[in-house]
Amino acid sequence: MQKIERAIFSNASTSLLPGAFEASTATRWYAVYTTSRHEKRVALHFSQRAIEHYLPLYRAERKWRNGLRVTLDLPLFPCYIFARIPASERVRVLNVPGALAVVGGTAREPVPLPDDAIDALRWGLQEQRIEPHPHLTVGQKVYILSGAFAGMVGIVLRRRGACRVVITLKQIMQSIAVEIDESNVEPLAEKCSAADEMPSLSSGICLQGA
Repeated sequence: MQKIERAIFSNASTSLLPGAFEASTATRWYAVYTTSRHEKRVALHFSQRAIEHYLPLYRAERKWRNGLRVTLDLPLFPCYIFARIPASERVRVLNVPGALAVVGGTAREPVPLPDDAIDALRWGLQEQRIEPHPHLTVGQKVYILSGAFAGMVGIVLRRRGACRVVITLKQIMQSIAVEIDESNVEPLAEKCSAADEMPSLSSGICLQGA
């Protein structure tokens, strides 16, 4: 009986260590994944519930079908908003309509962001033009938007300097490597099924990422 009591006391005291308590109550920035196109609504709910947050926005011009041009403030990171909370208040954030998850690591624990990164975003958006750009990785399949190879599909070989994309002529199993600016390609996700058999503009040869 004494051994059991000592074990219970030991576990209780361990859970209340100052370091563990401080870690659970310290406020840090976390990325919150939201429902698509609900970032501003989630920000409004955060304000109403006194949850400190930051939604970086950038200005972009759009043209409606009627020809009217408008300037919109759009989320810099679609489907993401940042919240400054203690890790122990994750459930409070997830109770907000449209907030789907607090971004975590491999152990599914929420991973905080450096304060410097949020500060840099705030200052950067005030001082210079910033806009989203597709995240490209080596080995990723991409769709070429314009130029001589427009409409073709390739694989990113490297990203240093200009983006090098490998394009393969499937019928003869031969490939070429092309230097293309990153702004001229987009990751192939939804288009995969339709673009895998994208015809060449000049010869009708089917091109596919290696």
